[in-house]
Amino acid sequence: MKKILIIEDEELIRMALEDDFRLEGYEVDIAGDGIKGYEKAKEPDIDLIILDIMLPEMNGFDICRNLRMNGIKTPVIMLTAKGQEIDRVLGLEMGADDYVTKPFSPRELQARVRAIFRRMDSTPKDSEEDIFSSKGLKVDFLQYECYKNELLIKLTKYEFGLLKYLIKNRKRVIDRDELLDKVWGDDVIVTPRTIDTHIANLRKKIEDDPSDPKLILNVRGVGYKISSG
Repeated sequence: MKKILIIEDEELIRMALEDDFRLEGYEVDIAGDGIKGYEKAKEPDIDLIILDIMLPEMNGFDICRNLRMNGIKTPVIMLTAKGQEIDRVLGLEMGADDYVTKPFSPRELQARVRAIFRRMDSTPKDSEEDIFSSKGLKVDFLQYECYKNELLIKLTKYEFGLLKYLIKNRKRVIDRDELLDKVWGDDVIVTPRTIDTHIANLRKKIEDDPSDPKLILNVRGVGYKISSG
């Protein structure tokens, strides 16, 4: 049975939605403010979140953004005010999967929920190789995102490429020539020193102490490897 979390501060709307979805055969949990809603949204048994934007304590934008920053991919349908296009745009930018404008019909919302569940059921689940975590570092290869201590880190194309290749080949040491070939391509003319420069910049962004790296390790005279211990 799919479980839906409804985060809505208007009691009449919240109760009506709860009744509607229970009648449709879903398990339902509810929250009346943003803080309680955010805590419940982090629970692993939630399959979908219906999220109002205007909430006390924490608004819907912040809830959605914080969930995505913490790697929580539970689908979110946002409830937006009538005619507020900026709300819809911001909601989607924050990571919402869909939106419904108030006032809405129960049938429309239920149809949106069913559509998301159909997409979920037809999409392969992420494997462990899609996400790497170690020493406060989290790399999501599908979303092309890197986090350090839950903060989003901006990496350049080549920095992300280096990190990805090191992680995907973390059981061995990789020499500079291989990194140049695989990350830059054999049709780009760069020197091995380029690798060292990019590794140094990468360490500044993802290491707790770049002068004493614990994630990207140098094997003298050979190349680099990633530590996953």
